[in-house]
Amino acid sequence: MGKRLAVCAVAQIKNHPDYHDWRFQNMLLECFEPVIEQTKVTFDMDKGIRTIITCSDDVFDARTISDNGVTDVVGAHFRGEEKMAQESINGLGYAMACILSGHDDVILFMGHCKESQGESRRMISNLAYDPFYCRPLGMDYHNVGALQARAYMEKSKVTDEHLAKIVVRSRANGKKNPYGRENEIVSEKDVLNSPMYSDPLREMHIYPVTDWAYGMLLCSEERAKEFTKNPVWITGYGSCIDRYFLGDKDLTSNFSLKNAANRAYAMAGVKNPQKDVQVFELSDHAAYQLPMWAEGVGIAEEGRGGRWIDDGGMDKFNVNLSGGQLNGNPLLLGGAARAIECYYQLSKQAGERQVKGAKRAVAQAATGGAGQHQAVIVMEA
Repeated sequence: MGKRLAVCAVAQIKNHPDYHDWRFQNMLLECFEPVIEQTKVTFDMDKGIRTIITCSDDVFDARTISDNGVTDVVGAHFRGEEKMAQESINGLGYAMACILSGHDDVILFMGHCKESQGESRRMISNLAYDPFYCRPLGMDYHNVGALQARAYMEKSKVTDEHLAKIVVRSRANGKKNPYGRENEIVSEKDVLNSPMYSDPLREMHIYPVTDWAYGMLLCSEERAKEFTKNPVWITGYGSCIDRYFLGDKDLTSNFSLKNAANRAYAMAGVKNPQKDVQVFELSDHAAYQLPMWAEGVGIAEEGRGGRWIDDGGMDKFNVNLSGGQLNGNPLLLGGAARAIECYYQLSKQAGERQVKGAKRAVAQAATGGAGQHQAVIVMEA
């Protein structure tokens, strides 16, 4: 088998605050049909799709075994179907393992999430914590993120003004993305005056509630030309999880991200990400995470996130030209959104966001409180 995973086609619907008139099956069908049409792939058990990977969450879907509700619309009857009940970027890692091991050669990867139908995403992420010691305290991804934000901002000299710049840039970039969530364009003053959400984070520092779905066709290097004339390659993947209990880890260490990035870089042959990579897509659930994750993937110096923003690092390294997760992607699906933007950039389909001469891109995603679990993929034209 080859050493690369081919991305042959992608499809997505527009990120939206509330698809109240669509069931998630409708959302997925809008992505499924374009992928099939683009590639002409079949469900023949010998040469077509034998394995489908889906990404969904039981609590957001308000049902147990949530993937059971999508098997018909993604063609998963009587064949392999694997559910990713975690950050979607790991579905790409799983597909890479399946294909590079020779277990399979064509995989359909689809995901959905309707955050709008959940009673409260804070109540949902509270369920990720220990039921005896942490959950009764009301811990969730947002207030735990605020603890990390305070510690990181002090360490890296990131200010409220820096976070305002990040939000303004995210929304401006999101306007250039035809699939981006529609958000109001704001000024730095607007961000600085927005209500406090969980100190030091303001309401505009947090990604907005979003509904979205996507589809991707992935295959082996040997079969890529059957489905596309212009494949994009995934050449590296790495993941790492930090300690579970908050008090057991250094909130500012970037431990899991540094390890995940180093593994992905080693697999892809990236020696210096600042020189070898032209596009970075980072999953910033909150504004402070953009410079923090930039330190973790090696494009900002340790402890100098504030200076990195002042020196124009976001634009210098083409970070989150899509608008990033901060502009609006569902919690579980930020990694897929980052990878899809990298696909557009490397296949020269990014429109006015296009980075001229982009040959290599990095997508990163995190889940769990304070970026507990991190994963990184390297993609190449």
